[in-house]
Amino acid sequence: MTNRAVAYYRVSTARQGASGLGLEAQRAAVEALCVARGWDLIAPPYQEVESGKRADRPELSKALERARLTGARLVIAKLDRLSRDAAFLLTLQNSGVRFVAADMPDANDLTVGIMALVAQQERQFISDRTKAALAAAKARGVRLGNPNGPAALRRAGKGTVAALEAVSSNADDRAERLRSTVERLKAEGVVSLAGIAEALNAQGIVTARGGRWHASSVRNLVARLDAS
Repeated sequence: MTNRAVAYYRVSTARQGASGLGLEAQRAAVEALCVARGWDLIAPPYQEVESGKRADRPELSKALERARLTGARLVIAKLDRLSRDAAFLLTLQNSGVRFVAADMPDANDLTVGIMALVAQQERQFISDRTKAALAAAKARGVRLGNPNGPAALRRAGKGTVAALEAVSSNADDRAERLRSTVERLKAEGVVSLAGIAEALNAQGIVTARGGRWHASSVRNLVARLDAS
């Protein structure tokens, strides 16, 4: 391994990318680590505005390829700047590129792999707790799936407040899975909410509740995608 390094920075929202919010802190952490370790950063750094839940990140692919070609290591500020998905992290481990996180620079591949698996297991625990809490709330007579649902859940107790937060997380995950479909429709000229709803229904894609899409549900979907 040479003393060269390739920097990769990622922020999750277009707003953060435009403002530089988060990027400066990442850059400072990476540069400080490289100075401390005597690593030479190869210019330019690779920067991406993308959700960590997506694996198709072109700038990350370019950074990995540059690191492979130059024998450099990939340096990031924090492990979660790559991904919280275990399968994706383990794929990176097998890519032949060594990646180092400034917040835990001495972690080895085994450590990172274990952390990735723990993170994925926690996502499964959240899903399981959500189902159990919502089932318990329903058994107590809480009406779900209506505009008064969130308020009713909050009145039902602290356990269902946690469930509400987990529901939101699961909704974010589902929205991410639909991102590429929505982006493709927009690229094809289908830009109205009603038009996207019609296209999703035509493709047999159902909502999170298993129903048909309407302009209002597409509006909620787009809002989640814009916020992630």
